[in-house]
Amino acid sequence: MKQSTKIAILGREVRIGHLDQFTLLLDVLSSRKVSFVWYAPFVEQLLEKGLKLPHGEIFTSSEDLPEDVNLFLSLGGDGTFLSSVTYVRDRGIPVAGINFGRLGFLTTAKVGSEPPLWIDDLLEGRYSLEQRDLLKIDCDSVPEGFYPYAMNEISIHRQGPAMLSISIKIDGRPLPLYRADGIVIATPTGSTAYSLSVGGPIVMPDSPVLIIAPIAPHNLNVRPLVAPITSILELTLSSRDLPAIVTMDNRSFTLPSGGSAWITRGEFPFGYISLFDNNFIKAIQDKLLWGEDKRNDI
Repeated sequence: MKQSTKIAILGREVRIGHLDQFTLLLDVLSSRKVSFVWYAPFVEQLLEKGLKLPHGEIFTSSEDLPEDVNLFLSLGGDGTFLSSVTYVRDRGIPVAGINFGRLGFLTTAKVGSEPPLWIDDLLEGRYSLEQRDLLKIDCDSVPEGFYPYAMNEISIHRQGPAMLSISIKIDGRPLPLYRADGIVIATPTGSTAYSLSVGGPIVMPDSPVLIIAPIAPHNLNVRPLVAPITSILELTLSSRDLPAIVTMDNRSFTLPSGGSAWITRGEFPFGYISLFDNNFIKAIQDKLLWGEDKRNDI
């Protein structure tokens, strides 16, 4: 007997221009007799806009997310999608991103004016489930209750006017000292995000590597480095003024001068639902305009 579908829905907001598409999505899901579990702050925002929502359970964190949820939907942009890591954690719940944002590199599914054909594929399990690597940080400065895993990247960057000095060891082997505004440690998934903007390489999502990319380095000979995903990175910070900011995707804490942190591969992967025959090269061409040459239009 087919297992019933219980869907957890995470969102931040639905813009006025997307209300029709959002309502259509809910109507189609309701017609498929699924059970809903709503993110509480999202529900409050939707009710304030006068939307009528299907009845369901409520969650506010990973702790009260029902055990029988077997599908997780992120409605919004890539920022909302990255937040889903903190809710599904190590439960192995597959996550699909529905794009109600802008670029939508991770949130590939969209809702138009007609019922989307991909919904039945989603509910029937006709999709590719990609196991994406996470990064984990371990240091004394991690606040209590802070979830120490990131899907895109872990960045350490200055908050004062003086640059940082960051020493890094890979599996005990020291790298040259980084004097820079900061450092980005990225997964292949995050290679098209912050890491790319500081000169890091584009990496295919299933590559077993991580990226070490300095932010505005003082020494221009220090270039981004690709290391095995199994590497153990030990970072020690020196700052002449304020503590540095450690950002994990879209969540932050501070690291004082003299503080150390260890970054490793997460013990478990993130289940990323790919609804379409995703061609990564086509995606970076379409969304990042990779390789575009205006001379070809002449």
